Amino acid sequence: MTAVKIIKVLGTSTESWEAAAEEAVAEASETIQDISGVEVEDWTAEVDDGEIVRYKTTVEVAFPVRPELHTSESTGRGVIQRLRPSQSE
Repeated sequence: MTAVKIIKVLGTSTESWEAAAEEAVAEASETIQDISGVEVEDWTAEVDDGEIVRYKTTVEVAFPVRPELHTSESTGRGVIQRLRPSQSE
């Protein structure tokens, strides 16, 4: 059995929802190894003067949980991984 962890990541783009989803995955992959899949959970946009100015996606990112990557050898306690804040925040 493989344990999988799922996190939510927000992606943004001025181009498209697809680009926003790709940005979310690219950002997550900077700190997470072996992303095994994604699901776009939500599509939203900011509108200004009747035009979409920013596309936003909420993406669920799945990756395997491996005990050797997430525990400290000396204590056996879990290690917290933090994602860097997005440049767009």
